[in-house]
Amino acid sequence: MDVIYTIWLRSIKRYLRSRSRIVGSLGMPLFLLVFLGFGLNSVVVIPNTGEDYVVFLAPGIVSMGVLFTSIFAGLQIIWDRQFGFLKETLVAPVSRTEIMLGQTFGGATTAIFQGTLILILSFLIGLKFPGILGLLIAAGFMILVGIAFTALGISIASRIEDMNGFQLIMSFLIFPIFGLSGAMFPITGLPPAFRSLTMYDPLTYGVEGIRYGLTGSSQIDPLVCLVVLSAFSVAMIMAGAFLFRKTRI
Repeated sequence: MDVIYTIWLRSIKRYLRSRSRIVGSLGMPLFLLVFLGFGLNSVVVIPNTGEDYVVFLAPGIVSMGVLFTSIFAGLQIIWDRQFGFLKETLVAPVSRTEIMLGQTFGGATTAIFQGTLILILSFLIGLKFPGILGLLIAAGFMILVGIAFTALGISIASRIEDMNGFQLIMSFLIFPIFGLSGAMFPITGLPPAFRSLTMYDPLTYGVEGIRYGLTGSSQIDPLVCLVVLSAFSVAMIMAGAFLFRKTRI
């Protein structure tokens, strides 16, 4: 546990010391939330809910902030490899699984912090306070999204040594994952073929879970979202631990 905590604490300190990273990560989500949300608010009608579009969009943008921050946490593995820190860590008499878990929880924590900042901004521009229970539900799904996609990023980073290659692969993955998640549009209005694709996207269940916590409505049963996202998180942690144990130095 000491190893996990130490690696976790290192990730948190690096994140908090990089103010440009915090501010820069807010740019795109805030732009979409304000300009896209208010720009389409008067012309987009959300069926069967009566919600304003900006209210519908806010949970999706929160999940976007968590997703982007968590999945790019794998960059720290490549950075540490290039500067020799990873070698010093791996040759230490500690379990590689513990190192991977520390990296995962550290990346997930920074992602949750980033999502929380976006959530606070969402309250300032029109999202209603959902109550303590709603916040806890949303926070639980944010944690699952953060852990799952941080583990995914670490899994991929464990097999890649080039930082530019990692960024290209992540960009190739991240936009379809986000675009198909229903974060920006109701999935119930999609053609059947596209609707089926959204069901294979793990982020869909995170978005709908966060949306249920913040607005009280979702397009997928929240319990189904919880089960699917929990299973995906466990699978990604297991895959990440397996691949990280095979990392070469």
